[in-house]
Amino acid sequence: MLGPQHDRASFESGVGPLDRYFRTQAGQDARKNMAAPFVLVLPDGTIAGYYTLSSTAVNVGEWPAQTVRKLPRYPLIPATLLGRLAVDQRHQGNGYGRFLLADALYRAVSSEIASFAVIVDAKDENARRFYERESFLPFPDQPLKLFLPMADIAELFK
Repeated sequence: MLGPQHDRASFESGVGPLDRYFRTQAGQDARKNMAAPFVLVLPDGTIAGYYTLSSTAVNVGEWPAQTVRKLPRYPLIPATLLGRLAVDQRHQGNGYGRFLLADALYRAVSSEIASFAVIVDAKDENARRFYERESFLPFPDQPLKLFLPMADIAELFK
C-alpha cells in the first residue's frame, strides 16, 4: 500500500496522466478512501510500478448480451475498478506489469466485498492489447473498457 515513506517524485512511466496522478493525487485518494494505491517497491527502495483499486458499478445495459443473460436484473452491477496501472520506464519489459496485474486480481478476488468483475479503462491501444492478452473482454461499443469476471479470476488462483 502506498505510504508517505514512498518516493514518488522520480517515477516516470512515460504516460503523463499516470505519472501526474501518482505524484500528486494518489496519496490524497488513499487518505480520502477514493482509491487504494498499491506499489511494487524493489529492494533498493525504487518504485517499479503501481496500481489502484476502487469499487464501481456498471449499468446493466453496458455489458455484453451473453454476459447480461447470466446476471440478475439489477440496474447496476457491482465491480472492482483497476483504475490505473503503470510501470516505471526503467523497469518496463521485466514482467512487472503482469506481476502488478496478478497482484491486483488476487486482491480483488480475495476481497469480501461483492464484485462481479474487474473493470479497466485502457489508456490506449497498447494498454488494450495488454489486457486482452490477459483474457479481459471488451464492452460493446467501448473497445478501451474491458472486464474480467470474478469467476474467471477465481479459476486463475485455484
